[in-house]
Amino acid sequence: MAVPRFRQLHLNAFLMNAGHHDAAWRHPRTQPERATDVRYFQQLALTAERGLLDSVFLADGLALWGKVRHNALGGFEPLTLLSALAAVTEHVGLIATVSTTFNEPFHTARKFASLDHISGGRAGWNIVTSGSVNEARNFGQDEHLEHGLRYERAREFLDVATKLWDSWEDDAILLDRERGIYADTDKVREINHHGEYFGVQGPLNVPRAPQGYPLLVQAGSSEDGKEFAAQWAEAVFTAQQTLADGQAFYKDLKSRLARHGRTEDQLLVLPGIAPVIGSTEAEARALEEELTNLQVPEYGLAQLSGMLGTDLTGLPLDGPLPELPEERDINGNKSRFTLVAELARRDGLTLRELIARLGGGRGHRVFAGTPEQIADEIEEWFTEGAADGFNIMPPHLPGGLEDFVDHVVPILQQRGLFRTEYTGRTLRENYGLTRPANRLAAAAAEAGAAAEEGVPA
Repeated sequence: MAVPRFRQLHLNAFLMNAGHHDAAWRHPRTQPERATDVRYFQQLALTAERGLLDSVFLADGLALWGKVRHNALGGFEPLTLLSALAAVTEHVGLIATVSTTFNEPFHTARKFASLDHISGGRAGWNIVTSGSVNEARNFGQDEHLEHGLRYERAREFLDVATKLWDSWEDDAILLDRERGIYADTDKVREINHHGEYFGVQGPLNVPRAPQGYPLLVQAGSSEDGKEFAAQWAEAVFTAQQTLADGQAFYKDLKSRLARHGRTEDQLLVLPGIAPVIGSTEAEARALEEELTNLQVPEYGLAQLSGMLGTDLTGLPLDGPLPELPEERDINGNKSRFTLVAELARRDGLTLRELIARLGGGRGHRVFAGTPEQIADEIEEWFTEGAADGFNIMPPHLPGGLEDFVDHVVPILQQRGLFRTEYTGRTLRENYGLTRPANRLAAAAAEAGAAAEEGVPA
């Protein structure tokens, strides 16, 4: 299908220790012993850059996810690691997850402004509200803050963070050695925010970054999550299993933008796909089966229990899902709960089958095939209104990313779907997004103009 010349795919590489399959660490093609080797991640980032991908992404949580007895879990704090990746790359964007529930706006704004300067304008923030009680218990709380309240806090958090990034104007630094003036203090402002959750004086102690703000990414697909994304997000990482589901999500999310004064091209939808790649379809399916056969049922059952908010311990693996709570009673990741529950019901899966289906992508679409078949799948979602690009989740690393870059990307380029060179300098430019205006500077200019005219601001 012909694609308008101006519209091209955006591709992000989601990096995860040995790969996204929960049994990847057991496969001989992976290197789980390198989970805390910075050179390993630098090599992955360089592979993504060789493939001209828009960005790499590091997820994060504030507790040890899953059962470390059966998976290669734990590792680097992502912003620290991305600073090391910035040192060896020139173009690829650098996106990290940071929670608005267990951080403060000043710390977060300072860290992302620093990363944006270090990388020359390549920082991105995946905004999460956190989804587990174990995270709450690492911060002196017995229970997790209620889902709706987490999003209320997140909205105020973003308001404060963006004000802090705007607290320096772009031309605030004068460097006037002769007069001894480093910065124009009329262009470095306190923000004096006093809200329900935060009180922040400001200004930030980092000058305004190359991108103004980091690229703002969001990954929640609940009602609260979609409304938050429509207000703030510029890219959304999401999970859908079918083209129809992807189209419905895409249409729903884009339709919400207008009431926040935004246009559809200001937000990119990037569904996750875990491509299992083989030179033939049979080879790809054999690799998928190898990984499935390496799964530890105990691990998969614990992961599934967490997704569904239901303890499945001791239930027969070849039996069906038990009765589940209503979505409204889930205080964790509501969208993932709904996706997994619907997948099991739609396809009549046993617990064992559901564990196998989720092993490669935790609810994201897993697709096994040749490079041409992977490219066909990507093109169909892109041209049929389900995606602006994809969050690529290699089931095994480093080989799964190398296979995608070396064999799938050239096909997408040949079809005119993907870039053949980087044309932008910053992550925003590569995603085709504008640099945000400085709201505080605009407000000050408006107040100054009103004062000159003798009109109350």
